[in-house]
Amino acid sequence: MKPDYSHLSSSQPIGIFDSGVGGLTVAKEIKRLMPHENFIYFGDTAHLPYGEKSREAIIGFSLKITQFLLENNCKAIVIACNTATANALQEVKELVGNQALVFDVINPVAEKVAFEIHQNVGVIATKATVNSGLYRKSIRKLNKYIQVDELATPLLVPAIEEGFVNHPITHAIIYNYLSDKKLKNIETLILGCTHYPLLIEEIKKYYGTRVRVIDSPKIVASYIRDILSKNDLLNPQHEEGNSEFYLSDITKNFEKISKKFFGNKISLELKKL
Repeated sequence: MKPDYSHLSSSQPIGIFDSGVGGLTVAKEIKRLMPHENFIYFGDTAHLPYGEKSREAIIGFSLKITQFLLENNCKAIVIACNTATANALQEVKELVGNQALVFDVINPVAEKVAFEIHQNVGVIATKATVNSGLYRKSIRKLNKYIQVDELATPLLVPAIEEGFVNHPITHAIIYNYLSDKKLKNIETLILGCTHYPLLIEEIKKYYGTRVRVIDSPKIVASYIRDILSKNDLLNPQHEEGNSEFYLSDITKNFEKISKKFFGNKISLELKKL
């Protein structure tokens, strides 16, 4: 039986969460595609990187943040973190029930790849995401003929969170990972962590035109817009929506990237959970 969302209002905000700056890539696309939507972002910077944490810890963090977003009257919860999706999606859905719609960043991408791309697919992601095997399972459930090779790339999130984007250190890490034999025969690459689109130009430079690199945030934001529209939950207001940012620990790199994406006027609020 389908959940009933008729009690929700289109003016309610969208809640988005991630372990740190990665989810900003999704929030940015949501803002671009749905500029009239209000949203609340929570970055759990005190506990990053999630990819090195136990499944139990990831579930615990995800449920606390979800509860906070529900208490702030969100009509939708966006798990803008592949690791949290891979480890806590079901638990988040159970907590939310029909209080809000729940979106993740893996299934919309897996669906698009399964139906539109008939090639060998590589996935780079955190250890926790790769260990879950969720990309491979989700894609092959829809299209069993696609070969999916997953590679854990655990050094990329800390490098991004430390501000080493477009830096020789990151260039070396990317080259080391992408030259791994697991990715030797791929024709399409999924960036299986929302942090990784911050490195998309460097990754594309490595491959040239040989490999198609999937821009996951655009796919996810488009999917969210379609589902909200089908449920008559797109905000009809004409003015630009409000954006609120909460962090469990305020970091200089988060401040820098969030202001680059959303302008200098945004404010970051510390929120311990």
